[in-house]
Amino acid sequence: MKFINYLESIAGVGIFPLVSLGIFFSFFVVLTIWTFKVSKEHLNKMKNIPLNESNESNQ
Repeated sequence: MKFINYLESIAGVGIFPLVSLGIFFSFFVVLTIWTFKVSKEHLNKMKNIPLNESNESNQ
């Protein structure tokens, strides 16, 4: 028996691809909106974290 036959026997299995597509799409829409709204100061602060941590541990 092929794998597709197991999936066809599950009631309501057709909704799962739509739900996963919706979650995937909304995640990237929210991420795109966040990238346009985030401040440049916050990005610079996050960008310099690895450099700041290495400098603090050496002192």
